Amino acid sequence: MATPAKVDATEEQARALVEESREKGWAKPSFAKEMFLGRFRLDLIHPYPKPSPEDAARTEAFLSRLRALCESLDGSVIEAEGRIPDEYVRALAELGCFGLKIPQSYGGQGLSQYGYNRAMMLVGSVHTSLNVLLSAHQSIGVPEPLKLAGTPEQKAEFLPRCAAGAISAFLLTEPDVGSDPARIASTATPTEDGEAYELNGVKLWTTNGTVAELLVVMARVPKSEGHRGGVSAFVVEADSPGITVERRNAFMGLRGIENGLTRMHNVLVPKRNLIGREGDGLKIALTTLNAGRLAIIATCTASAKWSLKIAREWSAQRVQWGRPVGEHAAVGQKIAFIAATTFALEATLDLSAVMCDEDRNDIRIEAALGKLWASEMGCRIADELVQIRGGRGYETAASLAARGERAVPAEQWARDLRINRIFEGSSEIMRLLIAREMADAHMAAAGALVDRNADLKDKAKAAVGATGFYAKWFPQLAVGSGTVPAAYTEFGVLARHMRFVERNARKQARSLMYAMGRWQTGLEYRQNFLGRIVDIGAELFAMSAACVRAKEMRASGAPEGKAAEELADTFCRQSRVRVRTLFDALWDNTDDDDRTLTRGVLDGRYQWLEDGPLDPSEGTGPWIAEWQMGPSTEANLLHPFLPSTRNRTKA
Repeated sequence: MATPAKVDATEEQARALVEESREKGWAKPSFAKEMFLGRFRLDLIHPYPKPSPEDAARTEAFLSRLRALCESLDGSVIEAEGRIPDEYVRALAELGCFGLKIPQSYGGQGLSQYGYNRAMMLVGSVHTSLNVLLSAHQSIGVPEPLKLAGTPEQKAEFLPRCAAGAISAFLLTEPDVGSDPARIASTATPTEDGEAYELNGVKLWTTNGTVAELLVVMARVPKSEGHRGGVSAFVVEADSPGITVERRNAFMGLRGIENGLTRMHNVLVPKRNLIGREGDGLKIALTTLNAGRLAIIATCTASAKWSLKIAREWSAQRVQWGRPVGEHAAVGQKIAFIAATTFALEATLDLSAVMCDEDRNDIRIEAALGKLWASEMGCRIADELVQIRGGRGYETAASLAARGERAVPAEQWARDLRINRIFEGSSEIMRLLIAREMADAHMAAAGALVDRNADLKDKAKAAVGATGFYAKWFPQLAVGSGTVPAAYTEFGVLARHMRFVERNARKQARSLMYAMGRWQTGLEYRQNFLGRIVDIGAELFAMSAACVRAKEMRASGAPEGKAAEELADTFCRQSRVRVRTLFDALWDNTDDDDRTLTRGVLDGRYQWLEDGPLDPSEGTGPWIAEWQMGPSTEANLLHPFLPSTRNRTKA
């Protein structure tokens, strides 16, 4: 079976495609965008937004039914069997979990993003694989792209099926293509009669791909007369002739995930199944990912809440050297970090979700910042929980239960959460994407000045425009309300943190300006510098969310109001330490030395350092030989988890 040839793309071509596909306009205000420009627009997030009473009531009503179902599911079964039992999937479908955000007019639950996040937190607490099953289906699978860009006919045809339990998957990544969409090799060639497209290609890491009934496939349409061409999105029936699921992949975590390698050979897709226009595929994918990234924050928040519970219970009952371990400072510091960060995670999650529902702010940067920060903090919290529990943290829940102890799956959560720093954009790619968005105003004002390919005429013209922009903007970064002791006094003990955020929003904007002057066109290659600027912004965003949430809880008279203020205060103190460290590292670092050493490593200068141990990936044992045979082996063809031997679930 033929495999499409690799597509080579230059750095410039890759950049051009991403630039063409990103949302360029800012029709609505963005708190994070303004913050990166040194403007602390507190009015965009304060008062802390809350779901409407109707939305909150609808959400709670559904969550009560969902909680009853989740209490009947056993995550240890998923972990032990390495799959989600069919009866679990059927039960979720019957409750309507595959249509959480699908409008009720199409048979869905019609939940808001806020309600959807709460449902994801609850389902994921049973086993993270359930969360992935549902979120891959409706955050990036068929429902979300159709809601964004589908025709009325497409919505009427596919959304009711999705809501009823027809599982969907998203096929973008290829064996040779990760974060570089310019090199997508899968093709969608128009048929001679113009009524269909013929798909060919291989897709890797297709989450839900081994059990899906519907697929969203990204493929390249050749540019020709009558065809705009470019990377395009299609709804494809998973049982179409020519589609082969060759294997179910296995990972360090998420043992119940249905993730495979899918091959397409001369697959005919009707023209009516094209989502949007030809060439809009990547733009649709990037927009769809906003919702998917919020779901990852929900997963990390749920894990943090559970970790806090386990850490509290264990640290209070486990006694060493005459005292509960939680009273020892080394462990107490970890507990304080988990508690304070959990509060900030939930504040960031709910703030982003309700802003998404209200549709009054552009949250593309907030969603990306939240995903980046939450995935990093979620992994750190999980690791700290393992450390707090010591040997019992490293031991599996099944082994603990076999010894008669409480089956706490701490090591499982550490494994399962690790993927969130890779899912929906790795942390490294997220920093670069956010850096591009934060620099949007600068690119608009002085784009040609930092464009290596611009001619002198364009640079001269850009210089005039840039002079006007910076003459007005830069002086505003000198002073602000953060330097006024009486500012933000309505926040009480948290006022000092709000002033810190305002001051440092201006400071990071100045730092970016200095870097532009210092490195000019070379700034885009200073990825570590840009990453630190982004990380500073993520911390400032989390601090802002924590403070406005705590103030809202205190002002509303909630019994937890005082405790919320304490949590926010401690979180901000911890975050301030991280922010100061990041600022110091902007200019005092080993970036240049690291770059030089890396070149030496890649050139083989230090290859002698690798001598000694064996390389297990180069083994030739019989099990490896069998694995290398791939899909032709009986083990793969009769794999019990592949669609050929497992009934697809449909309510």
